[in-house]
Amino acid sequence: MNGKPDTEACAPEAGAIHLPAVHLILSDAACAPLIAEYGRVQTLEAARVLLAELRSVMLASRRDGVPVATAGDTGIPALLAMLAERLRDTNRSPLRPVFNLTGTVLHTNLGRALLPDSAVQAVAEALRWPMNLEWDIDTGKRGDRDNLIEDLLLELTGAEAATIVNNNAAAVLLMLNTLAQGKEVVVSRGELVEIGGAFRIPDIMTRAGAVLREVGSTNRTHLKDYAEAAGPQTALMMKVHCSNYAITGFTKSVELPELAPLAKQHGIPLAVDLGSGTLVDLEQYGLPHETTVRETIEGGADLVTFSGDKLLGGPQCGIIVGRADLIAQIKKNPLKRALRVGKLTLAALEPVLALYRAPDLLPERLTTLKLLTRPAAAMRELAQALLPPLQAALGAGYEVSAEPMMSQIGSGALPVDQLPSHGLAIRAAAVGRVSNALGVLEQRLRALPLPVIGRVAQDTLWLDLRCLDDHQRQRFADQLALLAV
Repeated sequence: MNGKPDTEACAPEAGAIHLPAVHLILSDAACAPLIAEYGRVQTLEAARVLLAELRSVMLASRRDGVPVATAGDTGIPALLAMLAERLRDTNRSPLRPVFNLTGTVLHTNLGRALLPDSAVQAVAEALRWPMNLEWDIDTGKRGDRDNLIEDLLLELTGAEAATIVNNNAAAVLLMLNTLAQGKEVVVSRGELVEIGGAFRIPDIMTRAGAVLREVGSTNRTHLKDYAEAAGPQTALMMKVHCSNYAITGFTKSVELPELAPLAKQHGIPLAVDLGSGTLVDLEQYGLPHETTVRETIEGGADLVTFSGDKLLGGPQCGIIVGRADLIAQIKKNPLKRALRVGKLTLAALEPVLALYRAPDLLPERLTTLKLLTRPAAAMRELAQALLPPLQAALGAGYEVSAEPMMSQIGSGALPVDQLPSHGLAIRAAAVGRVSNALGVLEQRLRALPLPVIGRVAQDTLWLDLRCLDDHQRQRFADQLALLAV
């Protein structure tokens, strides 16, 4: 205001802010690799933002009377190091591989089934090439993408027809909307399940435009309950697999062979939502029994819906198999286009289904079954080998031991059935125990380059080794040393 220069802003005093110009940073030879990897535009913008943030911090420090950082702290080498870290963080994918040591093989939050190599290779091929997704090579005309896997599904299930959508919830929604919009669907009250992500059968029916007709009680439903509910407004009778809970004690449910004749007598289609769905008898591999899709079709179901990424061991999708006339109606529903799958899903699903033609080789070739049937002795040997390096990395603040534990098949696939396993149990040492020591360690494990996901229960951090495959072992062991930093 008085025309005098602002000496604080202009004079080259000791507390002045010294930051190199952006063009000097980008022209430095050490910046060339960053530009080559991330591009000049992104590197330039990141450098500008970094300098602006540093300038703001330094101005605030000067106003508060705190000494401003020296020029050496903000020289080009130091700035390039900060810039490189910032660009790496910005470009790191939020979808990252992790070590699943939770003990849940088909973990919904960790992507469920791992695909076998044949499926991985098929997806890679589909990514690189145009594919005959909806093109009939024999006729040279437009085709139906469901035809790519329908024959395999019919062979494995005994159904007349099949169609694929993006998940099993979509399969149930599409089926109900097609066959029961504005009409009643009869379901036992004990089968009105809710699964992960707030998927509730009653809510899906409402969204599909169907009218829920509950029969029986929570714990007991009889055939006469279905018979009394059948009427002119009944579009479907439906059974829902209670895959994520069990009612015990004084119970009664109507099994498929008993219900199917009643539905046929009244001319009402019978639909079964199997949820997980399996194509083979799991008992032959020493696993708990689960009704197969073929058994369900042979038991009288007109339609069966099930998932591709649970017990089947394939990619996420929903599969509907059953009577040809009903499948034809479902495929004509405009919602089918909204819910259809792309070429990557079909590319992954076909080789997985093909593995089921050789059920005796499944435990070797199907990743999900390989993990589920892995002997506890193999995990025990692995735990004993990993115990010393893990204990050395954690130090005296924690006690590590190799212990037996129980795995589960999946959060939505036979969650009440457990499998003997082995792993590492970590507890806070009595001497020098710090507050929330296990919570701190659990966070440190998640912060590793390849995050380790375990579970905390009973004052113990459990690392179940069932899903730590042989080819992952070395990568897991190599990063344990980082826990000591």
